[in-house]
Amino acid sequence: MKTLIISAVLLFAPLAAQADCNPKDFAIKDFKPAVNNTGTVTRMSLRGELVNNCAAASAAQIRIDIKDDAGSVIQSKQAWPAGTANIAPGDVVKFDLGRLFRYQSGMSSYTVSVVDVRTW
Repeated sequence: MKTLIISAVLLFAPLAAQADCNPKDFAIKDFKPAVNNTGTVTRMSLRGELVNNCAAASAAQIRIDIKDDAGSVIQSKQAWPAGTANIAPGDVVKFDLGRLFRYQSGMSSYTVSVVDVRTW
């Protein structure tokens, strides 16, 4: 019986550690939105770095909101910068999510936030 209890604790301990990771354990550094005009094509670049400050390897989903001059959200997208891979504690994943958005006039501010955490 004692062996069964110890086995159960060892089996579920990693799950408990992963459950402790939350969006606040991730940081976004060096977020740099830019609009590039190349002839008749306007492309967006929304680059940054996602840092895992959690004690366990996990992945984070981020959301980028683009707002107009009045502060109203005119476009919003969510993505997993590391895809279905976990980010090791302390590691950084670079991202550029500009391809998810279409440029439109009136874009004036950009916000990025971590909205979900998962262990794959």
